[in-house]
Amino acid sequence: MSAPSPKPVFLLAGGGGRRLSGPDPLLRAVFEASGRSAPVIAYIGAANDDNPGFLERMAARFGEAGAGRVTLAALAGARDETQVNRARKVLRGADVIFLSGGDVERGMRILRERGVIPDLRALYDEGVAFFGSSAGSIMLARQWVRWRDPDDDATAETFECLGLAPLVCDVHGEDEDWLELRALLRLLPDKTVGYGIPSGAALVAYPGGRVESLGAPLDRLVRHGNRITAK
Repeated sequence: MSAPSPKPVFLLAGGGGRRLSGPDPLLRAVFEASGRSAPVIAYIGAANDDNPGFLERMAARFGEAGAGRVTLAALAGARDETQVNRARKVLRGADVIFLSGGDVERGMRILRERGVIPDLRALYDEGVAFFGSSAGSIMLARQWVRWRDPDDDATAETFECLGLAPLVCDVHGEDEDWLELRALLRLLPDKTVGYGIPSGAALVAYPGGRVESLGAPLDRLVRHGNRITAK
């Protein structure tokens, strides 16, 4: 039997751009790509402090789209190794791992403090499927941007994310012409490409580097010296 190989990573924009009366076709695509019927979902809500309302809404949408059991990997409130290990057990028992929206920096800080980043990367290598929505999608990508002083653009700096999708992206920022993505690209090497995923769309990052859009075209920005151009 061949060893499992990594699966495509689905980055959903969220943002409320789509109003659906039935199952979400983007979620159906995620679950079909997992290779499982009624896949078991581990829900990571670190970016929103494990907000129960977020969990309830997303679990209902997942069920409509064909998911099986949805279980919170409770990391935000974990206070000791026993609680973190309980969350690890949820992650290890999942067919698909979902990262919810909220605040990217907070979400990554919680994952780092709880020591589960190596676990998530190992599960990806073992063939567990991953997807995110909104901030969760950015967390699955390579890097993001923050400001030490929100009123001073000179204080912008990058920080590392999970890197399961080997690219940089922003989500539902089309109305601001991808302001934060442009700020990120200015801090990265020349010719770096950044993807803007508009509201209601998704980016699929395949192992090996191929990128596909679902739901709507992606915006593709490239750094050329001091200029950021659409391509």
